[in-house]
Amino acid sequence: MSDVAKEAWRKYLIQLQVNPLRTKALTSGVIAGLGDALAQKISGIKKLQLRRLLLFSLFGFAYGGPFGHYLHKLMSVIFKGKNDSKTVAKMIKEWKFLNLLGFVRTIDFLSFEQPAFHALLWLGIPWVFVKDKIKKDFTSVQVAAWKVGPMVAWVNNQFVPLQLRVIFQCFVGLCWTIFLNLKARSAVIKDS
Repeated sequence: MSDVAKEAWRKYLIQLQVNPLRTKALTSGVIAGLGDALAQKISGIKKLQLRRLLLFSLFGFAYGGPFGHYLHKLMSVIFKGKNDSKTVAKMIKEWKFLNLLGFVRTIDFLSFEQPAFHALLWLGIPWVFVKDKIKKDFTSVQVAAWKVGPMVAWVNNQFVPLQLRVIFQCFVGLCWTIFLNLKARSAVIKDS
């Protein structure tokens, strides 16, 4: 690693210690925006849709970083000093439970947890199409989340230090955003 990168990483880790919530919120916002920008480019959009990118960034900043910060803090208190396989399994069950709450919240907020569907709204596609799209793809996307989520939770809780868990989840979220965007895009192409 270059000296510049090492110094930037060192300063970033200091900020995680000094201002953890702000640092995680900003990081989450930047990574969410980057994920959407990459998803847009990969899906073939010629000009980045800045409003959509900013909405993703705002969501990461206002929800993703703070929620992850407090969730991991709470989980570290609940499971303090316990890192055996039974405890990790219990943590994964807790994650599944939270994801089920996300399922309910998803219905309430028109799938804010599934950014591809919101992207359809931000692109100005009529409500009728969005509603049909959710009916058609929601179950398969949610099942995929239930398959990926526990693995991510296990890796995160076994191998990632507490202060870096939100950042790890943000990078997984970046990949997930690209996956969802490509899934939404492929359905739009098939329907055309």
